[in-house]
Amino acid sequence: MIHAQTPVKPDKNKITLVIHGGAGTILRKNMTPEKEKAYKEVLNQALQTGYKVLQNGGSSLDAVEATIRVMEDSPLFNAGKGAVFTHEGKNEMDAAIMDGSTLKAGAIAGVSVIKNPVSTARKVMENSAHVMLIGRGAEEFAKEQGMEIVDPAYFYTENRYQQLQRAIEEDKIQLDHSKDKGSLDEPQPGDEKKFGTVGAVALDQYGNLAAATSTGGMTNKRWNRVGDAPIIGAGTYANNQTCAISATGHGEYFIRSVVGYDISALMEYKALSVKNAAEEVVMKKLVQRGGEGGVIALDRNGNFAMPFNSEGMYRGYIKADGRSEVLIYKD
Repeated sequence: MIHAQTPVKPDKNKITLVIHGGAGTILRKNMTPEKEKAYKEVLNQALQTGYKVLQNGGSSLDAVEATIRVMEDSPLFNAGKGAVFTHEGKNEMDAAIMDGSTLKAGAIAGVSVIKNPVSTARKVMENSAHVMLIGRGAEEFAKEQGMEIVDPAYFYTENRYQQLQRAIEEDKIQLDHSKDKGSLDEPQPGDEKKFGTVGAVALDQYGNLAAATSTGGMTNKRWNRVGDAPIIGAGTYANNQTCAISATGHGEYFIRSVVGYDISALMEYKALSVKNAAEEVVMKKLVQRGGEGGVIALDRNGNFAMPFNSEGMYRGYIKADGRSEVLIYKD
């Protein structure tokens, strides 16, 4: 049900932006000071970009889109440039965006030539009658909408390509010697190279929530596999009455658990706080089902939560007064 919106008096003290850059086996012992600094710099840049939009009176939709684009353009994250490779050696990207004030949403999946997938997802929401477009059709739509189209080689990074080679090698060994450990496409817990997504949730001065998520999916994925990021209600969800959610982790579990909507429903029907609802789903339900990852969750009062059940999650927030923090590890 879409609730009628009463006009809200703008209040800049409300604005909040929360981001993530993926979850997984992110351990301090595996991180060099240089690498940590590089990640924190891009996360801070993303936060400041979105914050500026909100400070200047922009909408939460404008803020999450601008924020995600910064991370899509950075080779450090598994979205846009630097996306992971499929089994066939391609980059296939997914993205979604949702407007909490109208419950409108747009998503694209399995695209390989769109420079900033999140912006095309927004065009799907605003300029089409649909919610999700995939593959060639999504790319055709992006061209018609004047989106920036690039050669697939643009997304290539040597680091990701080497990850694919290692994954293929490990899977061969695994299939030969340890069939009980799962099939080629079943990422094992703690396999860092399988995880990674970027996401943002925002609250603007008008009290509107928005969420956006963008990803390259899983290393060595096959058969045009699509994860939770572009699935509305799973990896991306926003509703002004409850919360805005962006998830990262083992997508199959997040889809089956309808994570984003479940958090919202716990808030709506059980009157749980955003923190308690997010923790109930991520730290209890997902753990019981064997799903690894985390979410960023934000309510209409600017309260937020960033729970994750993996070793680490790139994450950060910025409040109305400009106070911000970027975090990586559990402690």
